[in-house]
Amino acid sequence: MALSDQALQDRIKRVENGLTTLVVVKGVSDRKMTLADRMKFYQVPAVSIALVNNGKIEWARAYGTTTADGKQAITPTTLFQAASISKAVSAIGALHLVEQGKLKLDGDVNQQLISWKVPENEFTKDKKVSLRHLLNHSAGINVHGFRGYETSQKIPNLLAVLDGKAPANSDPVRVESIPGTGWRYSGGGYSIIQLLMTEASKQSFPQLMQKTVFAPLKMTHSIFTDTLSLAMSKNAVGAHRGDGKAIQGQWHHYPELAAAGLWTTPSDLANIIIEVQRAEAGKSGKVLSNQMTTAMLTRILGETGLGFYVEKLADRTSFSHSGGSEGFRAQLYGYTKTGQGAVIMTNSDNGAALNEEILASIAAEYDWPEFKVTEKVMIAPDLAMNQQFAGKYTLLDRPAHVIAEGDRLYFQSDLISAKRVEIYRESGSRFFVTAPDMTINFERDAQGNAAGFSLLKGSSTYPATRVK
Repeated sequence: MALSDQALQDRIKRVENGLTTLVVVKGVSDRKMTLADRMKFYQVPAVSIALVNNGKIEWARAYGTTTADGKQAITPTTLFQAASISKAVSAIGALHLVEQGKLKLDGDVNQQLISWKVPENEFTKDKKVSLRHLLNHSAGINVHGFRGYETSQKIPNLLAVLDGKAPANSDPVRVESIPGTGWRYSGGGYSIIQLLMTEASKQSFPQLMQKTVFAPLKMTHSIFTDTLSLAMSKNAVGAHRGDGKAIQGQWHHYPELAAAGLWTTPSDLANIIIEVQRAEAGKSGKVLSNQMTTAMLTRILGETGLGFYVEKLADRTSFSHSGGSEGFRAQLYGYTKTGQGAVIMTNSDNGAALNEEILASIAAEYDWPEFKVTEKVMIAPDLAMNQQFAGKYTLLDRPAHVIAEGDRLYFQSDLISAKRVEIYRESGSRFFVTAPDMTINFERDAQGNAAGFSLLKGSSTYPATRVK
């Protein structure tokens, strides 16, 4: 039964006024917060949201301005970089080619590649890289992610990216562990997928994705590109650092299209959620069949199926992907069976924490089984311990900082949030963060000095080492 206009407006208002961190500290107020206030707190100029309910887009709203100077208000059709959500969309395109018989899901990808081959080494001696491995992040491929290129920099072609040759600013894409034996997130692997898709289809990647995914799903505001046209640039938000400053040249450019090159809107990505839901239910086959959709949403190694992060719940399966490029953070989340989901896009390095708070509000309003608020107990801080843990670290090849101020300890990393966040002692050398929800376990060397830490987010663990 459709909601009345007033009931829908009331529902949207409750979401806008019901933000909360996923973790609250016991004894500290867990009052609900407004979206407007949290945008100011995180210095996020723009937020765009599309809400899926009962298998359709129930509402889409846009908040803020394209840049921090506040001159141009955004609308639901304003473009954002989707960053790594590109991978999930690209995976759908790749699996479409598999169903067409143009790509093989299993078998050595070097038998399908033409202009470039995965370099053989000790890890590929007995086990070869397959498309299934690449889609699942279990091919043993390196290069976690890409930094993009400033407007003033020369943009490399895909082959230069794959071989790490100038002007590419990333390492050569290589196999560093036996394919199929472990999970390792790899943007480099999706660049191999991009080459596979273009060679198999004999089309450019943007043309292929427009024909196979965007057109059938009526995604009229989506494009894979490393350089927006002037007209599209006028309808796009600018990227921002955690301190609120705009990135020079508005945004970075990503020639690694399959991994990070999608410009789109939450409403267009909501059409992806709806089609996956319908295909999984056997009610649609605009891009993928029911059988292939089921395979896509089945975990192999790690938390991923073929392109999406997936989790089997009691009465449904969640499928999701986050995105984080320079100055952009985005989140796609959907459920099978129930026709529910949401897409949130922001234009700030601080957007991930804000996305979590919005999801917590949505989950409370729409009775989602996830994103429930957890209360944790903080134990008394140890000032001497805080001083020992304070310092510079390296996390996923990027700098991270732990700062001690009085009896408080803070964590800062552009990978998580450029805005520093307080970390609370839970037990021993284990600390927790309220936004975003994560845990930090500090580790000591044989002499008892702080040597690094493990960052736990979801079921993933990311090691960090201390910079001496």
